[in-house]
Amino acid sequence: MDEKWYVGVDLGGTTIKMAFISDYGDLIKKWEIPTDISEKGKNITKDIAKSIDSVLDELGASKSRLHGIGMGAPGFIDLSRGFIYHAVNIGWVNFPLKERLEMETGLPVVVDNDANLAAVGEMWRGAGDGAKDLLCVTLGTGVGGGIVSNGKIVHGKNGMGGEIGHITAIPEGGAPCNCGKTGCIETVASATGICRLAREGLHNYPDSLLHKEEEKEGGITAKDVFDAADQKDELALYVLELVGYHLGFMLANLGCTINPGKIVLGGGVSKAGDKILDPVKRNFEKFALPLVKEGAEFAIASLGNDAGVYGGAYMAKTLHEETVM
Repeated sequence: MDEKWYVGVDLGGTTIKMAFISDYGDLIKKWEIPTDISEKGKNITKDIAKSIDSVLDELGASKSRLHGIGMGAPGFIDLSRGFIYHAVNIGWVNFPLKERLEMETGLPVVVDNDANLAAVGEMWRGAGDGAKDLLCVTLGTGVGGGIVSNGKIVHGKNGMGGEIGHITAIPEGGAPCNCGKTGCIETVASATGICRLAREGLHNYPDSLLHKEEEKEGGITAKDVFDAADQKDELALYVLELVGYHLGFMLANLGCTINPGKIVLGGGVSKAGDKILDPVKRNFEKFALPLVKEGAEFAIASLGNDAGVYGGAYMAKTLHEETVM
């Protein structure tokens, strides 16, 4: 009997990452195609369907192997209908993604937020190591994340569960956030936030190595801060300590709500490794309830850009298993 495969799809503004993944979580094939955002993204579902058929032909595999598609998409989503209210970088407004993709492929489809799928992917086949209660925080240009409780993504009433990046870290006098609020953790712990904190601190640290970077045309990057920290630059170390304080404090409070077995840090900022992980862990342990602290293990995300396709495949597998039961 043919092994069951699931299709994981991770939609980005430039490329669409896709993969066939087995029932056991083994990667059969991964590939990507360009994201066609012309005509308000109307060709995207057709492109995905054609690409799936093309790769099946390339592998000499029957479509009967495929038992569902799990797709991660950016934007505001009605999860029950797989309906995209608004995805700015794609061009979709009131777009029936699930319905269109099912029509184009003939396969059952489940749609979720891309950050949620990354969290599920790390739980299933990544640094989460199968933990059923998990916090995943993605530190990139912004701060994203997902909350997994008892093996299931927390969505909440209207899909806003797990919007970790918009938990308020600085209640008064915080920096403006793209969401319209001020003082969100995203304004502190993202790559953008790290650069801002470094720039704002320059006047207090006249001997900082980061003055040279600020004088360059591109200005200070998060990597510059990490590199300066390696050289024991006082401003860089102060910035990372501040980020660790706010992120550790937030995670300690979140930890009291779901009692996670794993806390996974991903995204570009997480590549700094222990330089970011150590102050976060130290402050988490300072503020967390003792039994919450005892239960939580920290890890750096291990799937990288593949987390979304693994998460999509896992969601498709879960949908299939619920349907056939």
